[in-house]
Order: sequence, then structure tokens, then C-alpha cells
Amino acid sequence: MAKSTGDELKMESMRAIPPDSLRTVALIAAVGLNRAIGKDGQLLWRLPEDMRHFRDTTRGKPVVMGRKTWESLPETFRPLPGRLNIVVTHNREYSARGALVAASLGDALQMAGDAPEIFVIGGAELYRQAMPIAHRLHLTEVADRPDADAFFPEVNADAWEEVSREAVRAAGTVPDFAFVEYRRRKH
Repeated sequence: MAKSTGDELKMESMRAIPPDSLRTVALIAAVGLNRAIGKDGQLLWRLPEDMRHFRDTTRGKPVVMGRKTWESLPETFRPLPGRLNIVVTHNREYSARGALVAASLGDALQMAGDAPEIFVIGGAELYRQAMPIAHRLHLTEVADRPDADAFFPEVNADAWEEVSREAVRAAGTVPDFAFVEYRRRKH
């Protein structure tokens, strides 16, 4: 199978959500100052407040994730409770007990049905594909520059407006962080 180009993936994803749609696509991630989000298939930080924020923000809403993100979840949290879990993979034989399996981001968005808000929860490739069609970003911005092999796409200030920020002073060796919400600017 030939690999799709970024433009083809963007167009395929955009067809899944008409411009006049009432659906919101949101990306949620914990991101370092260097846009780092993971290393060796694992999260970079264990921040209990961030885990609660993630749970509360995504509860009751469909969550779309790549296969590696699904497999990185502890088995006791697969599927993530209280949410429709959709796993995107090119492997047509893949099975994810308790989740739907989609061949593309566009298919995943369609599987979410008429949900008014859909969260993309990782990994790096799915964030890259979803960024052009996203309406909101829910980022936990961590004051750290860790070594990483997975990165969040750049957040262009011309395209995104910060609408809220809640700073959290961490204790001990945990870095400070902030819960930040961005909305796509209307042009």
C-alpha cells in the first residue's frame, strides 16, 4: 500500500467533518516547552492533576487515538471508561477489545456519530493529521524540556488564540505546569 501524503490525509480528514458542522474536534495533550509528548511509547510525566483534568475534560465524549497510544494504556484502563474509544490503525486485522477500530482519522470521526465534541488523544502522527481540522486545543503546558521521540505539532499564534490558562505550582521534583485552552481563530 502506498503511503498517503500529508495533503491527502488532511483532505481525507476534512471530508469527515463538513465546514458547517456543529461538531468540535479537540486535541488534548501534555506538552513540554520543546513540544515533547512522549518517549519510547510512554508519557513523559506522571501528573495526578493532569490525569484528573484529562478524565474530567474527556468524560462522556468520544476519544480517538492511534494504536500505539491504545497499547500504551494500562490494561485496567482499556478502554478508557465513560467514553467511546476509537483506535486508528492501518492494520485491518487489528482488534481492540472494548473499542472501535478505524482505518483512518476520517473513519474514526465518522464512527463518533453525532457527538458534538470529539477528542483526539494521541499520538504524534494523529495529532499532526488532526491539527488542520481541530477547533480547540486543551494543552497541559509543562515547564520542562525532556528528551523525547514524539512531539506535538507547532501551535501557530496566527491560527490559535489562548482563551484560558490555569497555572499549577508543582511540588517536589515535578515541574510546574498550566492547563491552557486554545481556540482556532476565525479568519
